[in-house]
Amino acid sequence: MDRRFLTVLGVSLVFALVVSAIFYQLTARAGAPAAKAPESKEMKDVVVAAKPLSLGGSIKPGDVKVSKIPVDQFPKGGFSKVEEVMDRPVVSNILLEEPIIVGRLGERGSGQGIAPIIPVGMRAVTVRVTEVVGVAGFVLPGMRVDVLVTGRPPDSNDTVTTTVLQNIVVVSAGQTYQPDARGQAINASTVTLLASPEQAELLTLAGNEGRIQLVLRNGSDHGIEKTSGRQLAELFGRGSGKKSSRQQPAGDGVTAEMPVPAPRPRPRPVTVAAAAIAPPPVVTPPPPPPDEIVTFRGTVRAVEVVGSKKN
Repeated sequence: MDRRFLTVLGVSLVFALVVSAIFYQLTARAGAPAAKAPESKEMKDVVVAAKPLSLGGSIKPGDVKVSKIPVDQFPKGGFSKVEEVMDRPVVSNILLEEPIIVGRLGERGSGQGIAPIIPVGMRAVTVRVTEVVGVAGFVLPGMRVDVLVTGRPPDSNDTVTTTVLQNIVVVSAGQTYQPDARGQAINASTVTLLASPEQAELLTLAGNEGRIQLVLRNGSDHGIEKTSGRQLAELFGRGSGKKSSRQQPAGDGVTAEMPVPAPRPRPRPVTVAAAAIAPPPVVTPPPPPPDEIVTFRGTVRAVEVVGSKKN
């Protein structure tokens, strides 16, 4: 074989290998995604719950911890130091690993239990109820009730039941400040209601001078109905007062007085003179038909009356 041919063949193979290697490198670089330069985000400390925190307690050591999150994810009203939340009451349930914010805590020194969750300007009044009187077996914190009181007014000799307060929020049932986890009712002998100072006076007076009854209402129903109360005499179908009247609802909570209808007059008996009445005519019954004997002799028919006399 010619040496010059071998030389050209070897140079061609080397050149092909070099070109293939260069092409492979270019193709690999074009297909590979561009590596992103690592971005360094600024981190910030945030106080989170180390365990679930319930309403009515206060934050103690071990209840919270510090975690790091990006600055742009820091919650509004959050805390960066544990000392800022220590000994502050919890006014709303806080979940595990949830950041602690201002709206979930009360002011330090405001107390524990139900006191921190009472809004400014409102009062919490506790009334005593039983399983028979009230809704102790059915009420849950957060529900709304009407308050009825039964008693005898000073200027009346009859017992009256009237609605004194409507659409009142239940703060707690007994010592429980939040609904049962399974949604079941709480059997309690006392119910704490959220009321204004004027309403608190009415509740206290009602508890001392009468018997309180709580009536559950729909949570979405915030209307106030006008009622005039009911007297004991109406329970037995008797009117109240000197006028004999009864009360019936006339719509929109307004009670109208309806007069008792007067009794219908009885018809008077009519007296008729005896002479004016004519005796009925005497009708003589017809005599009974006579007995007859019918005989046939051939084609001749003969009738003979039984008992008739021949002259």
